[in-house]
Amino acid sequence: MKLQVHSATGAGTGREVELPEHIFGIEPNEHAVYLAVKAYLAAQRQGTHKAKERGEVAGSTKKLHRQKGTGGSRKGDIKNPLFRSGGRIFGPRPRTYGIKLNKRVKMTARASAFSTKAAAGNIKLVENLQFDAPKTKDYVKFLHALEATEGKVLLITADHDSNVYRSGRNLPNSSIVSAGSVNTYEVMRAGTILIAEGAIDKLKEQFATFETSTTND
Repeated sequence: MKLQVHSATGAGTGREVELPEHIFGIEPNEHAVYLAVKAYLAAQRQGTHKAKERGEVAGSTKKLHRQKGTGGSRKGDIKNPLFRSGGRIFGPRPRTYGIKLNKRVKMTARASAFSTKAAAGNIKLVENLQFDAPKTKDYVKFLHALEATEGKVLLITADHDSNVYRSGRNLPNSSIVSAGSVNTYEVMRAGTILIAEGAIDKLKEQFATFETSTTND
């Protein structure tokens, strides 16, 4: 698949770039995408929730009344979970929600996400963007020039550029990531994906082993 490279003003440069088939032209694996998105969202959970159980609640350990002969149930001490302010039964404890995925599944999911967006025509190539200083107004002007104002927009740069990142970080429907840190979740949730020309080579380097394994299969 070939895509025309656009300039920062939205005009065509007259150049076309061939997108790697093993990244942008595979048969999407929906289950791999599901696993990658699930793992990403699970990793966002802090897992710091904690409730006090019976042995951790402050209170007397004295038995409230004798075991039998009162006509009531056996209650133990005041920290009984059945009482108000008592301990909680099987309360949440700190834990990690992380899900481990092997490298092949992660790369398959990312390639599937890129291929899905490419097939839908939601990917545009742009020249490498550079700003002399962080300025949100210039970044908004750049998005309007490329007609990328509807829905969520994801810009993938070759490397992290502080000026570009700080220019677009305040926009609610815009995300800016480098090719080395883009993930399946961000690709799938974006309505329009802008890829800097230099980011294509970075993606090729990341998927070099994936291309070899796909060919061998």
